[in-house]
Amino acid sequence: MNIPFLDNWLHRHETGQGAALAAALAEDPEGVVEMFSECEMLRVHARTAGLELDETPASLEALDQLMPRWRRDPEAAPWLGNDAGFYLGTVIVRTVPGARWQVWPNGQPVIALASGRELNVVESGVSWAMTGSPELSQAYAEASEA
Repeated sequence: MNIPFLDNWLHRHETGQGAALAAALAEDPEGVVEMFSECEMLRVHARTAGLELDETPASLEALDQLMPRWRRDPEAAPWLGNDAGFYLGTVIVRTVPGARWQVWPNGQPVIALASGRELNVVESGVSWAMTGSPELSQAYAEASEA
């Protein structure tokens, strides 16, 4: 995939933490959404379990039902959780009216809801991968009601 801003984003230390990602969101929001939606590690785990992720709320419920075999690998769980957070954010952005990605000054990508509420979906995804809580479907339900 050719995403023009990716090189700038990867070198964000040079312009200040998060500045390049924020600029990329302003310049090419669909490109950033596409990049965040890749979630390759999560998609591989889901496919292995017979689940195809289709970026719907129902897929979040299905992920919540997976046996958490990844927890046996303490190195894999945080990476899978990061992907789960980006996937959760992708589902929210694509299905909740007014939801969009934004970047906190520290460089953390978060979801901004139309209500003004901000969700650190990556933190939620990592917590889900490590402990099972909050469930991804519950995090989505709270976002869709806000």
